[in-house]
Amino acid sequence: MELRHLRYFVAVAEEGSLKLAAEKRLHTAQPSLSRQIRALEDEVGAQLLQRSARGVELTEAGRIFLDHARLSLAQAEAAVEAARRIAQPAKPIFGVGFVTGHEVDCIPPTTALLLSDLPNLEVRIFSNFSVNLADDLEHGRLDAAFLRREPRPNLEYCPVISEPLVAILPARHVLAKRKVIEPQALVGETFIGVSSVAPVLRDTVQHYLRRSGIDIRPHLEIDNFSMAISLVETMQAIALLPASIADYIPPSIVWRPLAGAPAMIDLVLGFYRGNPSPVLAKFLSRLDDLRALVRERRPRRAAR
Repeated sequence: MELRHLRYFVAVAEEGSLKLAAEKRLHTAQPSLSRQIRALEDEVGAQLLQRSARGVELTEAGRIFLDHARLSLAQAEAAVEAARRIAQPAKPIFGVGFVTGHEVDCIPPTTALLLSDLPNLEVRIFSNFSVNLADDLEHGRLDAAFLRREPRPNLEYCPVISEPLVAILPARHVLAKRKVIEPQALVGETFIGVSSVAPVLRDTVQHYLRRSGIDIRPHLEIDNFSMAISLVETMQAIALLPASIADYIPPSIVWRPLAGAPAMIDLVLGFYRGNPSPVLAKFLSRLDDLRALVRERRPRRAAR
């Protein structure tokens, strides 16, 4: 008895028609299917199907045989799948997160390094706010993430790049004529702040303003680069953001360095301390290469 005979029988029994089973399920000619079913009944030694004008119906022997046929087919499929898993182990999966705004710098070198060492690796990429990436690392939803240095005792961080805050403002703004923006010049301007969903960036901006003796109440707060660019342009406003914003601003927006000691913000590679992943260990061993590749992708920006 062959498995194909069981498949033919199950298809006919479920469709209730030789014609429908042949056309819809098995894509074969009905006379050929009828011969296969008769051959199966001869081999079993019992009539399995009762032919009628309405189609076919299972005999009592056919109902019993159908249950066993389905079980046999399921077991055969399970056996094939088990053998394939042994012969072709499933691809290892590695989840990497990227804080919003750093995808351009970090995704290409990350995937290039991972796949050069492990070509069969399945890399899953996610973009999110830094605090959310930290949550995902702690709960095992990600293996590694490029994020800010969030205060999480269970996470370990390796520095990747450090960049200064810069001012972004409309190209036609009066302060755009300056090569450097003094913090005092921000007083009285429409100022766009950073929301609490980006606490590290928010604290960095506020610390710079306090250090400069400036007390500014934001008119609005943003949580991503796209929102910042849109509000700066439409409200003729100013925002303080990481220098990587220069990769995203349109010609109608310019950026300027800030006067005084630069306010720096780090981009780090974070991971859960107890993560036993051998892929993570391999990735961390290439950290110097990763830093070099990320820095190569960052243009030498000149204020415009």
